[in-house]
Amino acid sequence: MRISRLLRAALFFLTLAAVAQELSKPEGQRTWHGRVAGVPYDFRFPTPRRFRDAYWNPDDPRIFTDRVVGIGWAVNFAQLIPRLQQRYRRVAERSEPSA
Repeated sequence: MRISRLLRAALFFLTLAAVAQELSKPEGQRTWHGRVAGVPYDFRFPTPRRFRDAYWNPDDPRIFTDRVVGIGWAVNFAQLIPRLQQRYRRVAERSEPSA
């Protein structure tokens, strides 16, 4: 329970820091996306392309990509699924009895 409260507090303060970072810029330079303390944030209106690029992008080698809306990371399932399948095959091959 303590960890949950700590994570919520961290998310709250990261959100405040991201908004403050954007508001500290001149109005014409505010992009409403970037990084604060190394954590990505994006407060722009989401688009189907950004959803696809975050959650299903075979061209991006990363498993964790920038989130489409809010603060944090998304999971690139186009990279995660093949890696899990590959690991599963390796484990299955090791556990097969030798003839």
